[in-house]
Amino acid sequence: MTAPTQPPATPDLLYSQDEEDLRSAVRALLADRADAPTVIAATESDTPYDPRLWEALATGIGAAGLLVPEKLGGQGASHREAAVVLEELGRSVAPVPYLTSAVVATETLLALADGEDGPAAALLAELASGTRTAVLAVPFATPPAGARAALTSLDGTVRAVADAAVADVLLVPTAEGLYAVGATAPGVVVEPLVPLDLTRPLAALTLSGATGTLLADADASTTAVRRGLLAGAGLLASEQLGIAEWCLTETVRYTRERHQFNRPVGSFQSLKHRMAQLWLEVVSARAAARNAADALATGSPDAPLAVAVAQAYCSGVAVHAAEECVQLHGGIGMTWEHPAHLYLKRAKADSIAYGSAGSHRDAVAELVELPAP
Repeated sequence: MTAPTQPPATPDLLYSQDEEDLRSAVRALLADRADAPTVIAATESDTPYDPRLWEALATGIGAAGLLVPEKLGGQGASHREAAVVLEELGRSVAPVPYLTSAVVATETLLALADGEDGPAAALLAELASGTRTAVLAVPFATPPAGARAALTSLDGTVRAVADAAVADVLLVPTAEGLYAVGATAPGVVVEPLVPLDLTRPLAALTLSGATGTLLADADASTTAVRRGLLAGAGLLASEQLGIAEWCLTETVRYTRERHQFNRPVGSFQSLKHRMAQLWLEVVSARAAARNAADALATGSPDAPLAVAVAQAYCSGVAVHAAEECVQLHGGIGMTWEHPAHLYLKRAKADSIAYGSAGSHRDAVAELVELPAP
């Protein structure tokens, strides 16, 4: 007689009081230091990142170490808390390397840090403290299923690496294993590219005779990179949720204030229907994003499926919300001074980050076991 199987745990999609307190702290910080005029001005400068903002977020609030255990100098929190931070970063499209360093690079290193000793653990402690940032040297569009060596050795070029221009350490997957390479080390050239989303710069990395610290062999490297990309894709859904929520809230506010024919334009039935449909999409996106964050936090075996579902859905919702925001703001939505274009560009760029919606739909089809006809 076989033992009865345990039913799968019900995901917790609600926010705890601690998570709401974290949200309040991050939102207040971003309102003070990353409002729309500040972000727009940063995109027009040669230094889109504000070191003081990153220091306040990473060190003051402790957001950089949320995923890092306390024994390694982190906060010992989970992906749920990191998701809340990313929701707020999506709401403000703040130009900080949180997703790439505090999530993807950190999660990659966590797969390698078995104890408190070793180069991976030492680097994790530095990332958790906010004193250094790291990026995984793979193209930004790489899906979790596409985790593989970017280079044969520490020679060659990797294009479209997000936040590489501001990183201190490059985590480079090669056929030999995963290396940690200093961004300013001899033999390393970081060439900034012109991205669609100016709040998240891309760069091409060229390594020529560079040297680095070997963190893991080839097999362990592939597993670690896949884990980092899976966390990145899953929590990116929370950033996309934040984008969509801001766009909906701002659009509703504007259409209440804007008048045509002596009545608010938001009172016209056609616009009501559009915003109601968008509200339904945002609510569904919240459920998908929270499910992915909870699955990652609990180590659920269904985490790859939850992440694929979240990305397959949230990518389109964020783009749709941003497009509606621009259109329903009329002429002002087309101007550079209004922040709507920042959200549209971030949503478009995010829609192919860590895999397109189509690639994640393919992943869902592979992961779901359909009953035989």
